[in-house]
Amino acid sequence: MAKPPQPPLEPCADVAAKGIPPELIVRDPRRLLDELRRTWASHRERWLFGYGSLIWRPEFDPAERRAARVQGWHRALRMRSRINRGTPQEPGLVFALLPGGACRGFVYRLPPDPDDALLERLWQREMPTGVYDPRLVRCTTSAGEVQALAFTLSPRHEACHPRLPDAHVLHILRHARGRYGSTLDYLAQTAQALKEHGVHDREIERLMALARRHGLL
Repeated sequence: MAKPPQPPLEPCADVAAKGIPPELIVRDPRRLLDELRRTWASHRERWLFGYGSLIWRPEFDPAERRAARVQGWHRALRMRSRINRGTPQEPGLVFALLPGGACRGFVYRLPPDPDDALLERLWQREMPTGVYDPRLVRCTTSAGEVQALAFTLSPRHEACHPRLPDAHVLHILRHARGRYGSTLDYLAQTAQALKEHGVHDREIERLMALARRHGLL
């Protein structure tokens, strides 16, 4: 039996305020946030895994930060960005956490937040269109294992590019720019933050070398 048609999603107020077109809303961000709250209700501590801009621009003061490794997921510059690092006419790229491999980053223990104001701000930043699959992942740290919230992406999602040839990546690095700056700046800031913390990511280092060879840096 065919499923009845679903009503269009109503973007929440913060999405409308950011000027995000309704057609870019993938899933209801508020529903996904409510699901996370129910999952976290039984957790004594709340942890967040940062693998991209959350490393160099977390926008909050964590109660604790640890270097961490996640097995089964890897960082990849393959998520299409039509607002923050590109436009609908010239889409950019941002990092996403995709299945397979491993990823080194940082986990942040969130400070006490009785009103959930910090979580609300985090959701407005990372989940305005509902594109990510937020999930708890196992993170290995020097002080033991923690379960942390990570913003992952399905390889089958429309926003996930297949692995692009270098010529296409170079075009994006040259031309894609959104409201928070260019894809090139985003890549360079992530690379610098990882370098400062002693984290080696071969693909990021390769992309930075590619950009330098072609005079972009």
